[in-house]
Amino acid sequence: MAEYIMAYHGGGEMPEDPEAHQAEFMAWIAGLGDAVVNPGTPLGPSRVVTSEGVSEEGGVNLMGFSVVKADSLEAAVEMARSCPFLVIAPVEVAEAKQM
Repeated sequence: MAEYIMAYHGGGEMPEDPEAHQAEFMAWIAGLGDAVVNPGTPLGPSRVVTSEGVSEEGGVNLMGFSVVKADSLEAAVEMARSCPFLVIAPVEVAEAKQM
């Protein structure tokens, strides 16, 4: 089984009841069972670093991530389809390739 990163993007409206939304998210994570490698963490403000300098703009507005294991990208996407975060913004799913 491969590992997949679920990246939670920002840009949408936050739920009126953040605590209830967090509880829904934690219940969703718990429901994924043994597929969860890392339940993830929320992320704070970021900076974009290039060879020309550092900027506070131009990033993908990454708000957090989780890591799951699945048989395929399609299986990981299917897990993400029920993620409560989708009411805020998109969830991007990508395989974490081994180096």
